[in-house]
Amino acid sequence: MGVTPAEHLSVPVYPFAVWIMAAFDPVLILVSVWLGWTANQFGKLFLAAIAGLAVSVLASWLITAIGIPWPAPVAADLPTFFPVRTVGSFLWALVGYGARRVAKPRSG
Repeated sequence: MGVTPAEHLSVPVYPFAVWIMAAFDPVLILVSVWLGWTANQFGKLFLAAIAGLAVSVLASWLITAIGIPWPAPVAADLPTFFPVRTVGSFLWALVGYGARRVAKPRSG
């Protein structure tokens, strides 16, 4: 008995906890907050989010390939959760951007 087309195209369902862990990837948080902190314009937060996403996916993939347990692993047979990581990266960059504005208000 073979696999039906519906079974072949079915998308695996992951629990919400697995989805949310992608936004709490430690590398994603570190890079995004740091780049958000250093951004001097709001528009640069989008670049910070892209950079945070790229670095976190690469780091997660390398750490997973080595075999070290990671909260948000990336591999060919594991979900990458790009939308969750992208939104998470932007929000973490926004946190860094806002924290700098609170810590170092502009003198004028």
